[in-house]
Amino acid sequence: MDLEKLKENVGKNKKFVIGAVAVIVIIIIAVLVHGSSKKTIDLKSGDDTPGLPTGDVSPITGEACPGWDQRPVAVMQPTDPTARPAAGLSQADMVFEMPIFTNSNTRLMGVYGCNIPKEIGSMRSGRHDYIPLAASLDAVYVHWGGSVFNQSLLKKNIINQVDCLDYSCAGTNCMGKYCDRWPETGGLQFEDTGYTTNTQLAQAEKDLGFSTKNTFVGYPHQPDAPMNQRPNGGTLHLSYPSPYVVNFTYDKNTNSYLRSWSHTPDIDKNNGQRIAPKNVVVMFAQDAQIKLADEQTYIKDGLLDPWSLVPKADQAGIDYGGFGRYNNLQIGDPWFDTIDSGTAYFYMNGKQYKGTWKKDKSKLDSKLTFYNSDGSEVKFVPGQIWVSVMEPGQKMDWTPGANA
Repeated sequence: MDLEKLKENVGKNKKFVIGAVAVIVIIIIAVLVHGSSKKTIDLKSGDDTPGLPTGDVSPITGEACPGWDQRPVAVMQPTDPTARPAAGLSQADMVFEMPIFTNSNTRLMGVYGCNIPKEIGSMRSGRHDYIPLAASLDAVYVHWGGSVFNQSLLKKNIINQVDCLDYSCAGTNCMGKYCDRWPETGGLQFEDTGYTTNTQLAQAEKDLGFSTKNTFVGYPHQPDAPMNQRPNGGTLHLSYPSPYVVNFTYDKNTNSYLRSWSHTPDIDKNNGQRIAPKNVVVMFAQDAQIKLADEQTYIKDGLLDPWSLVPKADQAGIDYGGFGRYNNLQIGDPWFDTIDSGTAYFYMNGKQYKGTWKKDKSKLDSKLTFYNSDGSEVKFVPGQIWVSVMEPGQKMDWTPGANA
């Protein structure tokens, strides 16, 4: 081969090698960029579930808001008629409504993240069943005292919490530095006057050294159904014992469920707005009073004996004559529960869907997850999620709207 031919072949090979290297470099860069992007999404969502919120939106509601990454607070609130209307619930990201006595009183826990209201109240005492739910959302648990089981567990520092009851003072008007009381006006009884504010809660988080970053993995979401795919009306009736009966009436225009106490509209004391969640969940869970007679059952099942948390001198009073003063809901707490899943119904876009709920009872902060009948995770529409927990014997009725 002459010298000119050799130079020509070398030139061609050199161009080929350079071209090949360039292609490889482009591929490597693309893989790195794609991998880096995926890692960023995974770090934000913490899960591969399709539909989990990304970007500047609340991981609970799926709505854009300035405080999307603000750590939520979970505040205990009453349902008693004398405490109605409550303050703040229209701005809650999520609300839990559960029985605190078997087949009797219910109580609320409003979870506030995106928008923490100027005032939240009335406030009431905590129950141990609500602690794992607050932990599942990485929320600061806020309460005004609590049951002996609630308070004994909290002494173990299992969750960041703010207790509005000042145990160092004497008398009935004891309140912590992060709470206040409204005047007793109208039908408002003394026990209904406690409240807290967004500035007080912010100060509590600062003073107590709590993280203020939201780390909850999030719930998946889907877009609102188009107007022409929404039914006209629909009513959900939850037969809690009177006076805790609840109705949700579907409103097509807002794609939300107008909440009522029986037939009385439920409004927010702060702003006069109707309580109208975009999503309603009804989950069924076993429920029973905690009685001394069942002490050995807890031990036999390998659970924590609730009565080990109660001083001997106080046990008779808490046992309440063999009936039990406080109950236990089987919703997946790591102390007293043998059950951590059950049947659930979901209401969104004016329709009813049946599925299940699950909360791993081996982990205090496990996510309360909702599943469709096919096993996929439920995708909520953007907006407030209201969760009502009912006992198996309690009646629930859904009357579909036209064209549902």
